[in-house]
Amino acid sequence: MRLKKNIVYIIAGAVFWAVLAGCSMIDEDQSDCGGEANVNYELELITNMSIELRTKLSSELDKDVAEALRDYLKNIFTDFAHDVDLSFYDTKGDSSRLHHDQHIMDANQKSYTLYLPMRDYMHLAAANLVNNSMVSLTDDDFCHPSKLQQQQTDTISPHNTGLFTARQPMSLKEGKDQTFNVRLYMANCAVALVVDPQGYDVQGMKVIANGFASGFNINDSTYAFGGKPFVVKADELEVKNNRQLCFCSVNFPSREPKQTRTVIETEEPFMAQPGEESLWEFRVYVPNHSAAKSRAEATFTETVLQVREPIRAGELMIIKCQAREDGSVTTANPDVGVSVTLDWKPGGVYHPEL
Repeated sequence: MRLKKNIVYIIAGAVFWAVLAGCSMIDEDQSDCGGEANVNYELELITNMSIELRTKLSSELDKDVAEALRDYLKNIFTDFAHDVDLSFYDTKGDSSRLHHDQHIMDANQKSYTLYLPMRDYMHLAAANLVNNSMVSLTDDDFCHPSKLQQQQTDTISPHNTGLFTARQPMSLKEGKDQTFNVRLYMANCAVALVVDPQGYDVQGMKVIANGFASGFNINDSTYAFGGKPFVVKADELEVKNNRQLCFCSVNFPSREPKQTRTVIETEEPFMAQPGEESLWEFRVYVPNHSAAKSRAEATFTETVLQVREPIRAGELMIIKCQAREDGSVTTANPDVGVSVTLDWKPGGVYHPEL
């Protein structure tokens, strides 16, 4: 399904710094003298959330699931910036940080005047990090390695906030009234699994997800993959009607599919084909209640839902599935492959906490 965009703007702002000592009227080199600039920080939320909820959860039965997801994601897909971290870097040499400031904004609109020594800067900004216990800003003393880094553990919880970043060159010129418009874009996303039990016993179902980036390089606007494998625990939401189960995770995006082209004899000689490989996964575990004699002997039915459609920053993707008698789940989504392991025991590759 093509991602449709709803754009919500907020204008937020930055900082005030005192001019550096040593700047005088008789200096021949005035490059360190300060200059004023107006800076508008515009946080842009580009998301398909409303469209995805309306499209995937349109029936009367789905109404309570949609309500639960809206409540769970209200602090993720939001036009409100609680905090902002601002860094200004040298554009030469080792790209070291020249100025740094942090603000608790708690507002959707503010205006500030920026006062900095006149020179060229690379400016990086990140918003909503203070209340996000899963992600932190690291290696930010220098421009190029500055990144949003997820906790490096086998299993993590979903991100607590919607994360936004910006990068923009700034050149402060002497004798000019300057205005800079800095736009911050969302860096994380959300995936949800909706399960119809169909009358079968799925008590104790647990869901994890994997295949996502572990960090985001702010200056390059690229995601970091590789390293130690990890999974994200999907939170089970409280659904009023008790006729469906819903699990949701907030995380960084997945990889994009490999681009392939096929030459055919038409007026359009190249056609882009969708990727066939799995890009990310849901793993669903249902206890085998009748077979378990003790915790050590407990087994589960494991269903791996292999999603071939990428999940992108700012996106909510909902996968709907149905439970089966053997504890597995299935889906009619053609972009999702399904594999089932009966009598699965904990201790596999990802060591999920079940």
